[in-house]
Amino acid sequence: MARFASPINALRMAAVSATACIGMLAAVSGSAQTALSVVKVEKKGNGFQLVRNGDAYFVKGAGGDGPLELLRACGGNSVRTWGVDKLGTVLDAAQKQGLTVTAGIWLGHKEHGFDYNNANQVAEQYEKAREAIQKYRNHPALLMWAIGNEMEVSAGADNAAVWSAVNNIATASHALDPNHPTMTVIAELGGNKVRNIHRLCPDIDIVGINSYGGGPNVAQRYVHAGGAKPYLVTEYGPPGIWEIGKNSWGAYSELTSTEKAEAYRKTYEGAIAGQPLCLGGYAFTWGNKQEATATWFGLLLPDGARLGAVDALTEAWTGKPAANRCPLISSLKVDGSDQVGPAGKVSVKLAVSDPEGDPLQVKWVLQGDPANYHTNGDTDSAPPTFPDAIGHSDATGAEVVAPKAAGIYRLFAYVRDGHGGAAVANVPLLVKNASSPQAATLSVVKLPFKVYDEVDRGEASYVPSGYMGNAAAIKMNERCPDNPHSGKTCLKVNYAASDNWGGVVWQSPANDWGEKPGGMNLSGAKRLTFWARGEKGGETVSFLCGLLTKDKPFYDTVQEKLDRVTLTKEWKQYSIDLRGKDLSRIKTGFAWTYAATGSPATFFLDDIQYE
Repeated sequence: MARFASPINALRMAAVSATACIGMLAAVSGSAQTALSVVKVEKKGNGFQLVRNGDAYFVKGAGGDGPLELLRACGGNSVRTWGVDKLGTVLDAAQKQGLTVTAGIWLGHKEHGFDYNNANQVAEQYEKAREAIQKYRNHPALLMWAIGNEMEVSAGADNAAVWSAVNNIATASHALDPNHPTMTVIAELGGNKVRNIHRLCPDIDIVGINSYGGGPNVAQRYVHAGGAKPYLVTEYGPPGIWEIGKNSWGAYSELTSTEKAEAYRKTYEGAIAGQPLCLGGYAFTWGNKQEATATWFGLLLPDGARLGAVDALTEAWTGKPAANRCPLISSLKVDGSDQVGPAGKVSVKLAVSDPEGDPLQVKWVLQGDPANYHTNGDTDSAPPTFPDAIGHSDATGAEVVAPKAAGIYRLFAYVRDGHGGAAVANVPLLVKNASSPQAATLSVVKLPFKVYDEVDRGEASYVPSGYMGNAAAIKMNERCPDNPHSGKTCLKVNYAASDNWGGVVWQSPANDWGEKPGGMNLSGAKRLTFWARGEKGGETVSFLCGLLTKDKPFYDTVQEKLDRVTLTKEWKQYSIDLRGKDLSRIKTGFAWTYAATGSPATFFLDDIQYE
């Protein structure tokens, strides 16, 4: 997974939850250290151990931005970051709680426009890493440096340039900061990843492994893959959507919070505790995050209430159960069919209990399901909820009147015990409508929504994958440093032929021309704006949004065009008016076309967004 970015304001609930976690007094002391921490990796028997300030140190951590006081109270001793943007704040907050920080140095991903064969990009990344290491190397809460996270997935696990870039930063880290070890983090253990790190990254001290469904047997698989360096399980939790199949009509079945607690326990016992090569682990995610669903990844609810996995971690970290344990969900089932027509009725039954016999409160929420389940780790926009759909409900079940719009929905049961503990489960439901085959409930995205931007483009759902016309003549550089309108780069387009025409469409999902669900609900946008300039001036280009018409199963609800724009050599902003338009599903968010008139052409684009 990629970076975690879901803020949580949960001080009151965190305080309640903290009292329920064993070890508030026995946890790591919060007294401030003023001296630089010195952390080493040392050989121990047939394995390794971390030694911090002369004492053995086993990582009992989590990644995310939930309350650190609660993490400490539950027996945790460390937190992980994915980048350095707010590292100083995290280090200071961790220091106040007596926690350590594995500081992530984010490395570029191909899907975000990074090319490990581009010397300028690699050099700039190297310098930024050096600056971060120099800035934070003496903070007493620093535990180690994590150089990159899953960058090998898109850039290629056998791409030597990736591992060269990683090792160069690790070499610099050892020179600048000999007091803290280096680690690089990979997604699972497939292919030659482990072998390549051992061969090409001698200055990497520790291998970080993100593993979900395969977490319990990481230790055995790592050794089988050739692993000899010490490792950390840097993300673990329930199986991801990429590890769970869809049902017959396209929805994923999510584990209950009680079942997820068992997944965390199995990974800790199988891959972390008692493993000679393992230095500890970071559970994912300490907080709450909209990814796949509202609750798929998250150890806490948005109000700070603990879920069952926190109890499992508390017992793993401290050896004792939580003082007041979370509710337990045995089952949540649809009574009858999970497929209904518009405004159809659905009945569900819930079986839940509390270990201490506490009275339970249950809140029922019907929410739209995302049209696209992303697996890149970015935080998604929350789909809409339908409070009026909930009829009679209590702690044993609920009656629901389905929305009139066809699509996939989820009914959530949020259970709370009044002591900071909670449980959650959901069931997917399908609302069918023969007259509306494009069944997909799309969330309204937050505006402005950036289609192309050098910083935020990776969070967008549109991909410039739809090449049209003479595609062989088209070359696009999405990170061109040649006089950008803003930031450090822009998008450079070259059409190399002197005849015919070409164009590129930003699609959702990639490479789809209306046969698959997808797109974005951009309701509320008044215009699509972008900046453009020509290399010489006089280039005539057309710009569009919404190319798919109703002859496609999944079409754009609007088709708009800014035809034959003559560009100047200077940057100029252009706008497509969208006021009063139906923007409930835009599958093709932006496009350009160029018709050659006897010579090739080059032009530049930047800051494409709906606002």
